[in-house]
Amino acid sequence: MQPRNMSMSGVVDLAALKAAGEAKAKAEQARAQRQDAGAPAPSAASPLVIDVTEETFESEVLQRSSEVPVVISFWAEQAEQSKQLNETLERLVGEYAGRFLLARADVYANQLLFQQFGAQGVPAVFAVLAGQAMPLFQGAAADDQIREVLDQLIAVGEQRFGIVGAPVEAGAAPAAATPEPRPATPQELALSAAHDALDAGDLGGAVQAYRNVLADEPANAEAKLGLAQAELLQRVQDADPQAVRKAAADNPADVPAQLAAADLDLVGGHVEDAFGRLVDTVRRTAGDDRDAARLRLLELFDVIGADDPRVVTARVALARVLF
Repeated sequence: MQPRNMSMSGVVDLAALKAAGEAKAKAEQARAQRQDAGAPAPSAASPLVIDVTEETFESEVLQRSSEVPVVISFWAEQAEQSKQLNETLERLVGEYAGRFLLARADVYANQLLFQQFGAQGVPAVFAVLAGQAMPLFQGAAADDQIREVLDQLIAVGEQRFGIVGAPVEAGAAPAAATPEPRPATPQELALSAAHDALDAGDLGGAVQAYRNVLADEPANAEAKLGLAQAELLQRVQDADPQAVRKAAADNPADVPAQLAAADLDLVGGHVEDAFGRLVDTVRRTAGDDRDAARLRLLELFDVIGADDPRVVTARVALARVLF
């Protein structure tokens, strides 16, 4: 298992990019309301490990994800590896002492939930932040790999959504020693500024900020991902969806029309449609048109993430039409 880069607020739900600022504001408002009412934060007064069902998912996972990252572990009694992973996560949730919650979901008792998350088997681990789901990893993993993923998740929750969790009550779980925070590097500050611009809807500012980061660090994967997302949103922000889709349907050979429709497909969550449209465009074209379609497809791969199975499938399809 390779730890997933959690720089994107997740799964690539592009609606979450536009709503990140709203999610952060809602989290702050919820905390303020509880403080005014004298009520404790949910993660401080609730168990760190819960067994979630389809009926309790909204109240125990979605609602609580506005205050603390919720890690969902799909498991099965017959899958020994999944039970062992649960034991590891249960130990780590105690060590992290309220910085995330663990929700265990039996796949046989919650098949609809399992399907909605798009898991391919067990063990499978996802997270929910501010109501947005994202994959973490699937299969067995070593402690240090899991810790790296959890640290990335917690950092995204704090930096992008203002979600910090809360310490558990004394004696509720063993608290891990918290290292002294280190000062942010100039590159980290620049990347944070780019994220803030994206969250605020300043797409032009976000594009320029990510390019500034990449000018100093061309291999920065987080900045590449952010730039791909910002440029995509910038391309579709003034588009007329009905007109774009009609132009693409009426003119299958019009490459710019197909590129614009693919962008809308992806933003609308129709990932396979976007990839299929561009693979077909590459197959039907040659020269500069083929290069334009191929490069746009690669850009959309960056938005979704190289480890997403839909990207893997589309890469194979692209290779077939190219070679």
